[in-house]
Amino acid sequence: MQVLSTQRMPLPVGPLAGLFAVVLWASAPLLIDLATTIPPLRLTTIALLAGSLAALPLSLGKNSKAEIPPGFEAIIYGVIPLLVLGAVGSYLVGLGMAPTAEGALITYTWPVMFVLISQWFTHGRLSGPVLGGAAIAFGGAALLLAPDALSGGLSGNMAGYAFALIAGCCWALYSWLCQKTPVTLTPFMPTIFLIAAIVAAAMGVVLEPEVVSLPYSGIAAGAALGLGPYGVAMVAWDVAIRNGPTGLVGSLAYGVPVLAAFFLVVAGVAAPSWELPAAALLVIIGSIVARKDT
Repeated sequence: MQVLSTQRMPLPVGPLAGLFAVVLWASAPLLIDLATTIPPLRLTTIALLAGSLAALPLSLGKNSKAEIPPGFEAIIYGVIPLLVLGAVGSYLVGLGMAPTAEGALITYTWPVMFVLISQWFTHGRLSGPVLGGAAIAFGGAALLLAPDALSGGLSGNMAGYAFALIAGCCWALYSWLCQKTPVTLTPFMPTIFLIAAIVAAAMGVVLEPEVVSLPYSGIAAGAALGLGPYGVAMVAWDVAIRNGPTGLVGSLAYGVPVLAAFFLVVAGVAAPSWELPAAALLVIIGSIVARKDT
């Protein structure tokens, strides 16, 4: 007589970790909105310091073993921290100058930019599907900005949208460099975030010299931003990529703009409208189309 196995099915660690990271990333615009009372560069410093602390446990026992190939020290300790600063700092500055939902969605076009950069440097050309996907994704952002443009209010938010776009470009370049660097960056993340935080603090002294009191609620939101979206989320995503099906895990990231828009609407930060989910859907479709030829 055959005995039926009572073994439990293993939990899908990879997809669950990926979903957790996506939820944390989607919470970033809401946390930023809660911390708008803090000047952007000071908020960037708080978030990056918290991110450095969140990544610190991962580096314990690994930094001594990780060896940087010759010629990559300047990239790991110079270029990448500046890209992290550009991504986080520009995002926070942009969302402080423009509507949160619209600015966040512009930044979330970065996966398409990443595909464009990767294909250009790999093949020296851009294929039809990649260009088509990019057009669809940026068309979604244009749809979201159309009401402002038609009412003449776009010029007042243009600087914020520009910073949001710069943040997306920095994330795309950061992701491409992470892919090309011959060593995993996980052991170096605390140092990378710390360097970026020091530069942000120095810039804040020069560009934000006025003395202002920092509310505890804003500091808490900034710390949560660093610990969650810029700390634990990166850890969870690393676990997801290493323990789950790449295609399934990668597709989870497309849900970030939709989930972020949902959080903002539920919290009352963004007004419910058909343009917001439609634009987020176009960004997702564009990302999927662009990746089909990579």
